[in-house]
Amino acid sequence: MATAINPLLPLSPSLKHNIPSSTPWVSCRPISVSMATLANSNFTRPRRQVSASVAFNPSGKFDLSLYGDEEDSPQVEPPMPPTEGRFDVTIDNDAIRWLDLSPFHNATGITSPSSAEPKEFLERTIGFTIDYKRDDPNDPREQSEFPDIRLWFVRLDATYPWLPVLLDWRAGELARYAAMLVPHQMSMRMGVVFNPEALELFIMKKVFIVYSWLKQRGIPKPRLKTSDMARMLGFGIGDELFDLIDQHPLDSS
Repeated sequence: MATAINPLLPLSPSLKHNIPSSTPWVSCRPISVSMATLANSNFTRPRRQVSASVAFNPSGKFDLSLYGDEEDSPQVEPPMPPTEGRFDVTIDNDAIRWLDLSPFHNATGITSPSSAEPKEFLERTIGFTIDYKRDDPNDPREQSEFPDIRLWFVRLDATYPWLPVLLDWRAGELARYAAMLVPHQMSMRMGVVFNPEALELFIMKKVFIVYSWLKQRGIPKPRLKTSDMARMLGFGIGDELFDLIDQHPLDSS
């Protein structure tokens, strides 16, 4: 499944204004990534700024017709082959039907949130094979459009919220994983077209979780690893955001 990250509209002029606040705000600035060319947008915020987001459609609509002729849009390149030696999790209809996470546990050896040691998984990475038999063989939907498959990944993500950082990014697993959790539409040419506002919330939540988790586990350069994860989905994360997190740490107990 090819995946694209495409904001559908430039930032509305009505949203380009100062918002008074006594605390720093986050400035939304898209970056260019290989998967898609993102539209430019800027928030004007008081005090310090953090570069931490992607252009999005403030109306919340993401009709593909907003792009005009889809033939003019760049075709998404297929992902690279899976990383050799990665942990491969295979799930079938039974696991999906019963929300059974044991295929993940058996393939990775991760049986609880506290049992995961990031170092090996960061090196080998994790990927998924979805062996899902459709009731109707002619059903044209992609796997990320089936509610029962998405619900399995919702439970997995709720149990292991730091999982995105361990996925096989180069093989497209991060984008596929996001498609299970973030509203999107399918395009024959562009692949998955995410709702940009929902994608923004998803990745920012993961930045907070992943950065803190990597620090707690003593992984070197947690800022760089977290930033790389966000960049894969089109987000540029500034050091100012990590500084704010470090200034106000949370008790992990």
